[in-house]
Amino acid sequence: MTLKPHLELGYVARAHGLRGEVAIRTFDPASDTLELVERVLLRTRSGEERVLRLESLRPTPKENLIFFAEVRGRNQAEALVGATVLAFREDLEPPEEGEYFQGDLVGLTAVDESGRVLGRVEEVSGLGEVPNLVIRAEGQPELEVPFVDDFVPEVDLAAGRIVIRPPEYLESGGEGGTRSTR
Repeated sequence: MTLKPHLELGYVARAHGLRGEVAIRTFDPASDTLELVERVLLRTRSGEERVLRLESLRPTPKENLIFFAEVRGRNQAEALVGATVLAFREDLEPPEEGEYFQGDLVGLTAVDESGRVLGRVEEVSGLGEVPNLVIRAEGQPELEVPFVDDFVPEVDLAAGRIVIRPPEYLESGGEGGTRSTR
């Protein structure tokens, strides 16, 4: 599997004020990636793409308020509402050993330890101390798995798969460390 050149960070939620500032909500509220990059790729709902340079950023508890150098005025800002915000992989420090970009996990085929396909990682939900992988397969109930060693013993980005250990394992006394995403 080839790693994606861009990683989804969030979306433009709304225009803010009259001067062209926008509010961006990130998929991981704890992520500081927007503070680390100088430019982003915006992909509109119609599929148009624009590279925009961050002029200023103000984090708030729910979102990041951003001025883009190329956006002036509320009308231009409103035209961006709903656009997906992506970071260029080349602009980010590579993850450390045992750490993964959330965008690299989405799309992986989830298999159990015997190799049986469980579905596909459709999203990473970060609503607690540990992110959860949301795995979906047609005709099957959604599976939410904590991204920790006990449940996820192997991540193979090159092969495009992730090994999931069934929850019964924990009942038998398994323990393990946590994994990290950003």
